[in-house]
Amino acid sequence: MTFAALADPTRRAILARLSEGDATVNEIAAPFEMSLPAVSKHLKVLETAGLITRSRTAQWRPCHLEAGPLKEANGWIGHYRRFWDESFDRLDDYIRQLQAGEPDKKS
Repeated sequence: MTFAALADPTRRAILARLSEGDATVNEIAAPFEMSLPAVSKHLKVLETAGLITRSRTAQWRPCHLEAGPLKEANGWIGHYRRFWDESFDRLDDYIRQLQAGEPDKKS
């Protein structure tokens, strides 16, 4: 669910705003050219994914960023980043061998 929630640029922008501190729906909606119900739908997706929580303080319902799922996603991405970095390093070494006219070491 985390990646599905992060797939939308509006939701990523909302998370970036919440990384600066808690905000109400009106504060979150201010920079967007969309209706409050549309923003609320985005917030619901983020809440369902566990990326935000909403609390109640008197008449205010501030939204709060929950970093846990983002940390988990970063760990997962980090694993594959290392895999691809190592693969590209091996490819780079192979291309250098070809350009230098060296024989393939596996032969």
